[in-house]
Amino acid sequence: MKKIISLSLFFLIMVACEATKPSSQGSAAQKKADSLAQELAEVKTVLTYVLERGMNSSFEQVKQEIEKANKIWDLQIDASPSIGDPKAKIVIVEFSEFECPYCARIAPLLDSLVRAHPGKIRLVYKHFPLSFHANAPAAAAAALAAQNQGKFWEYRFELAPHFRSLNDSTFIAVAGKVGLNVEQFIKDMVLDKDKQAIIDRDMKLGMEAGVQGTPNFYVNGKRQERFGPALVDQLLKELYPN
Repeated sequence: MKKIISLSLFFLIMVACEATKPSSQGSAAQKKADSLAQELAEVKTVLTYVLERGMNSSFEQVKQEIEKANKIWDLQIDASPSIGDPKAKIVIVEFSEFECPYCARIAPLLDSLVRAHPGKIRLVYKHFPLSFHANAPAAAAAALAAQNQGKFWEYRFELAPHFRSLNDSTFIAVAGKVGLNVEQFIKDMVLDKDKQAIIDRDMKLGMEAGVQGTPNFYVNGKRQERFGPALVDQLLKELYPN
């Protein structure tokens, strides 16, 4: 990391010196100055990124990481269950699963955020069952069965606290609690090829977008390393100032 920092500082100094030389070549010189200023800003961004994270990577690797972090992803939100106004200016996409304790803990917060700001937030769910959570795929299938009866979100939030006891008995009990037709639910809760295809689609999309664990959040298409109420409050002030 010392190497990249020292090289970056040297480049910063050189670019800064070049950028402040007086121009005598008209528009050509101005273009060069603009180009150097852009390079300076880029190096500053990379250096800040490295220092904040204590990274030991090459300049190009860090640059690619920044580009990926700032990318706006097309997450195909209309293909997944969502809650909130479809025209909301804040769209939160959650890559999640039901055996993850962190997903369970944040579920009530997500529910309260949507309820507290009607018309302003849309929440979208993407299935991302982790390989070491053996019961997560069956839980995803149960949620899809609830979705067939128009109660995905009721089921999703009610099942969240049961992440330690995901089994058929729990799935059926939660189905009854949220008012599903239990007989139909039992028929639909099987993890068949159609449900697996939906899960696989979400998993593939998530991996392409850089999801490595759960929960992972994307707000208006951009991945968020630190998602929480403060970020949402900031966006509400920016996008809904009145």
